[in-house]
Amino acid sequence: MSDIISAIKQICEEKGLSYESVIATIESALAAAYRKDYGEKNQNIRVEYDPATNQSRVYDIKTVVEDLPPEEERPEGEEGDEVVAEEVPLAEGEEEGHRFNPKNDIEIKDALLIDPKLQIGDELKQELPTKDEYGRMAAQTAKQVIIQRLREAERDMVFGEFKDKEGEVVSGIIQRREGRIVLVDLGKATGVILPEDQIRGERYNHNDRIKVYVREVRSTPKGPEILLSRTSDEILKKVFYLEIPEVANGLIEIKAVAREAGSRSKVAVEAYSENIDPIGSCVGQRGSRIQTIIRELGGEKIDIIEYSENASEFIAFALSPAKISSVVLNEEQKRALVKVAEDQLSLAIGKSGQNVRLAAYLTGWKIDIVEAATGQVKESSEAAIAAAAQDEAAVAETELEEKAVMEANSETDEPVVAEAEAEIMPEIEGEVEAAAEKKPKAKRKSKKSE
Repeated sequence: MSDIISAIKQICEEKGLSYESVIATIESALAAAYRKDYGEKNQNIRVEYDPATNQSRVYDIKTVVEDLPPEEERPEGEEGDEVVAEEVPLAEGEEEGHRFNPKNDIEIKDALLIDPKLQIGDELKQELPTKDEYGRMAAQTAKQVIIQRLREAERDMVFGEFKDKEGEVVSGIIQRREGRIVLVDLGKATGVILPEDQIRGERYNHNDRIKVYVREVRSTPKGPEILLSRTSDEILKKVFYLEIPEVANGLIEIKAVAREAGSRSKVAVEAYSENIDPIGSCVGQRGSRIQTIIRELGGEKIDIIEYSENASEFIAFALSPAKISSVVLNEEQKRALVKVAEDQLSLAIGKSGQNVRLAAYLTGWKIDIVEAATGQVKESSEAAIAAAAQDEAAVAETELEEKAVMEANSETDEPVVAEAEAEIMPEIEGEVEAAAEKKPKAKRKSKKSE
């Protein structure tokens, strides 16, 4: 195996690139170097490189197109401008509005003089003399092309790999924070957790390993941008799949999820075998399985609810741990009137209406909590949802205000410091001058005393 092939394979292993992409990069670099030293204006240089023999062949590539109209019928323009071929049938695969470019195209009448078998749309390859030596500028150009193309190939590889992982949960290591953004090391790439995708109150310490949901992967001029989430409902489902074998095997299905990230979640599960307890399987022996999931989600409380096709039963289960007296359904409005005893009201409503709100999300029904003794509506899921939305808006507004204050302070710090320095410096300079005057006098006195 030649040294060149060994070097290529080493680059492939270090960068995680394919052998073919590295060869294509070398060919592009050789073409750029040839064009720099020996190419002509209207040549479309392509190089075919054989690493085994370290030999290359250079070609001028042209695509055969229809003949242009006579010069008197061509649109006006400066000599050498690209000209739009008018009323010429498009070749196969050619887009409307194609402009004739003498660098890439050749008219059929000229192509037939070189090879009579050519047709419109064919590719004409004319071999050019190979050169063994290149100038310093050509070598520098080739180097820049190799660096750029390898970087682009690496970005494309990372983008393709993580694009396939959209909608999945992956493990990562917290790299650092930049303001309110958290950067996560995913191995070959770095993902970003934006403020809205972070669990409120969760600490993201350097070098901590966490599971994150790949929300979106998009291509940018600086490379692939991988957006991660810790608040998505999907991350909760995926963690269940990873930690509970019965869910991964399909013996237990997650029917619905309602989540307020960082605080509390409700998960509705159903077993497809009478011998399996869906809630017990998810909780695990002495709560071992559910505790693992809770730790993975930063201490978030999780209620496991048994799913039921009967809407009344499902709503009653969803409001657990409260005990429900009765459920009256209004099918037209999809609203449920739930009666509970006085001592169960606080459990059914939950802190700040959270329990009834999550139950409404989980079941898809609007829920009104009614005290059984008086028949008075104590809480509505709609009101709880509206209150939660107002709280989120207030928090977001506070965060924006704090950010604006911090930015304003950072802008005004420098002028204030400069102004303070301007006030203090004359005083300091005066003290320094006075000290300098006193020092020689002291020396003179000492000489007199001598």
